[in-house]
Parts: sequence; C-alpha cells; structure tokens
Amino acid sequence: MSATVSATLAEKILARACGREAVRAGEILTARLDLLMMHDSGGPRRVASRLEKLGAKVWDPNKVVVVSDHFVPAVDMESADILALTRKWAQAQGVTHYDMLGICHVVLQEHGHVQPGMFCVGGDSHSPSGGAFGAFMVGMGATDITGALVTGEVWLRVPQTTRVQLDGVLGAGVSAKDVMLMLCGQYGMGNEGQVFEYGGSAVQAMPMHERLTLCNMAAELGAETGIVEPDATTLAALEQAGKPFHGDLAQWRSDADANYLHHYRYDAAQIAPHVAAPHSPANSRPVGEHGKVHIDQAYIGACTGAKLTDLRMAAEVLKGRKVAKGTRLLIAPASVAMTAQAAAEGTLATLTAAGAILLPSGCGACAGMGAGMLSSGEVCMSTTARNFKGRMGSAEAQVYLGSPYSVAAAAVKGEICDPRELLGEGA
Repeated sequence: MSATVSATLAEKILARACGREAVRAGEILTARLDLLMMHDSGGPRRVASRLEKLGAKVWDPNKVVVVSDHFVPAVDMESADILALTRKWAQAQGVTHYDMLGICHVVLQEHGHVQPGMFCVGGDSHSPSGGAFGAFMVGMGATDITGALVTGEVWLRVPQTTRVQLDGVLGAGVSAKDVMLMLCGQYGMGNEGQVFEYGGSAVQAMPMHERLTLCNMAAELGAETGIVEPDATTLAALEQAGKPFHGDLAQWRSDADANYLHHYRYDAAQIAPHVAAPHSPANSRPVGEHGKVHIDQAYIGACTGAKLTDLRMAAEVLKGRKVAKGTRLLIAPASVAMTAQAAAEGTLATLTAAGAILLPSGCGACAGMGAGMLSSGEVCMSTTARNFKGRMGSAEAQVYLGSPYSVAAAAVKGEICDPRELLGEGA
C-alpha cells in the first residue's frame, strides 16, 4: 500500500483481501477469505444439503474450521444426531474439526488460526472476537456461509471505523466487560456499518482474553466487527498457540491521519463496574444504580465471560467465601484447555470450594441449550453477552449482565452489588 494513502487498520486489511491498493468506506467490494469458521448449530446441518444440491465442494478445506460447541455434550437424540452429522461432514470434507474442546471463538484463538491482517468470516454473530488478533472477522448467516464455502469469497460494503480510546489504568474490579457494557449503555445497539477499533494504554495493557471480550461484544453494539492493533502481546499469544506470526506487524495499524467516523476518549480509571438490566445490553448503567436485586442463579460462562482470565477474576472475589444460600453459581469454562489450566493453578479449586457447580465447556445456558436454563420468574446474573427475553430459558425469566467480578460478587451476596466492596476497594 502506498505510504501516501492514509487508512484505518480495517481498510488496510480489506484492501489486501480485495487485491486493491486502497479502499474507502462505503465501497462495495468482493474479498478473498483467509479463514471460514462454522459451528455445529449453524454449520453442516445448515449447509450440507445446500452444497449437495449445488453439486459443490468446499473451496479450500485448509481454510475451513468447524467447532462443535453448541450441542455438546448431547442431551437428547436431536443434539446427538446434529453432532453425528457434524463429525461425518467434517471428516468427509477434510476440514479441521474441534469436537467438544470448547467455544468456537476461544478454540479458534487457542490454536492460532486467526492472525494479524487476515480477512475471516464465521457462522456466528460473535465472530468479531477474531479482531483481538488484529484481523477483520465478521459473522454471517448460513446462506452467506454457504456461498463463501463454495467460492472462498464474500462481498461487503467497506465499513466506517469508530475509534474507542481508553487511556490510563482500569480500576480494581473493573474489566473489559464493564467497558463494553458502558459503551452499550451510551451508544446503544444501532451502530451498523461500523468497525469499533479499540486502543490506548488501557487496551495495550490488556491480556488477549480481555481484548477478545472487547471485540466479541462489538456485536452487541450492532457493529460489523471490533478490532485491536496487534502488538507484542498478540505475538506472544500466537507463539504460545504454536502458530507464530511471520509477517510485518508494523503494516497492521491505523495511520495517524486515518479518517474515523467517531473518536471516543475515556479515562479508564473513571470507568465503574456496569450491569445491564433485562432485556438488552443497552440497558446498562453503573452497578450502584440497580439497587439490591435478588439473584436466583449466577452464571459464569460463554465466549464473553468464562475465559481463564475471567475465571481468575471470579476467584479473586470467591476466595475464602461461600455462595449465598438461595443462590446457585454455575461455571462453564470457555474451553477444555482453560479448565485444565484453571485446575493446575488452583483457580478451579477456589471456585468449587465456594460452592460453584462446574459444567462442561460449551455454549450451554448462554444459548438456551443444555444445563443452566432458567425457569419462569427466576433472576440470573450472567457473564454472557446477551440478555434478550427467553435467551437463557423462560421468556418470563430476568437476566442481568455483568463482569466475572460482578457475577461472583452477586453469587456471594445473593443480590446485585458492587464487586469492589468484596475486593476491599469500596464503592
């Protein structure tokens, strides 16, 4: 790309994917895929028959990853049949298949599939998670995924970029989830046609798991995707995954004079723990404004809220404490590997000693599947990304969203509370 053409990181990635010198927001272009991801819910059971009718094959099996995470482990014959179909299709097509190893957005990163500068799509709305690695990754429905599987291409309108600048240091008991709930509360869920680019010293200080949360929940803002400029933390994560990055990291960052639609700036130290009330992430406000709402169930799970860093946050609150009587705490680590790590370092023992019930890794209650669903009238505090009516069970249930700190604190108190009170910081 010419040095005279200023561009955002997203524009640079799309220009490469389209074989262009440069692209501009609003242009409609066709881009070549570096990676396509599907899971058991929206994958083979949706696309296999369509490909068969077309007499078509996967354009490049080496660039397709399938993850079984929604229906695992099978709880009835329907889910067992879906999983069997997924396994058979993946084997027949010769694509990479991760079976019951964890949630797709986390497993994909654990194995180093997403790298800086890549253009990727996923058959799930939280596919923007991949942006944590400096890639452009968007979610698509099964029809678009079918076309992409056959051609290796997708068409798109180049989105505008909104920059979220977080300077300073986040306070104790405040996490990336609080940042995203704050943004959802301030800007709502109607940010279509935008990429949210996160930067600043507070973002640079975040581990990859926290950056995943920032990008993951770009979906709750209604944005096309989220993205973080890759740096030494990114390289270290890819090295650990066994897929070191060999490209030029310097080219994958926005130019100083890049054109942004909005540029939001925050002092990270001023951000408080946030909680979203039913039935939208946009119903978010500082935790102290919610009052003492009794919690029947606390759930620490999902791609957004059960990574190893999330489990450690919960353990900080739960150490030496017990879950309140009349409240249950369920924990579903985001991957099998993270469960093993949490066990080896003692984090898991801290959680279970407090009374947490360990569930299998997978989408589970977040997607209204498997263990942990809610009954009519029950109230849940959850680390998941969404609290839409009926998503976690009964349409008459109430779901509040919070960080792992906030959910663990609610489990201890039996009601919504400021987690900083239990971390010794005060409200």
